[in-house]
Amino acid sequence: MSTVDRKKERLKRKLRIKYKIRGTAERPRLCVYKSLKHIYAQIIDDESGRTLVSASTLDIDLRDKVKGSNIKSATVVGEAIAKKALAKGIEKVVFDRNGYIYHGKVKALADSARKAGLKF
Repeated sequence: MSTVDRKKERLKRKLRIKYKIRGTAERPRLCVYKSLKHIYAQIIDDESGRTLVSASTLDIDLRDKVKGSNIKSATVVGEAIAKKALAKGIEKVVFDRNGYIYHGKVKALADSARKAGLKF
């Protein structure tokens, strides 16, 4: 399977998921995006269209702890997003894997966010 085909398949999965998952003020959406070099996580309130909390491997406080986009980095980003969310009073979220298969980096991020106190 070529890279273009994989990207098309992920985008089809993303659209299928998009219509089922909506973030509200009570339960915002935790969205994950990963590139070849970095991993990003955002907590989004879809009703108001605002990003409430974000964390990534590009954050200044995480840049020294992680290098690249790997499972260890995803774990650190998951802990960081959970700590920031709990500081803002967000305890429950809906997990949006953004079309990615739930294993590896995506699973590591979700597990570390759960372990740090987020409920989904």
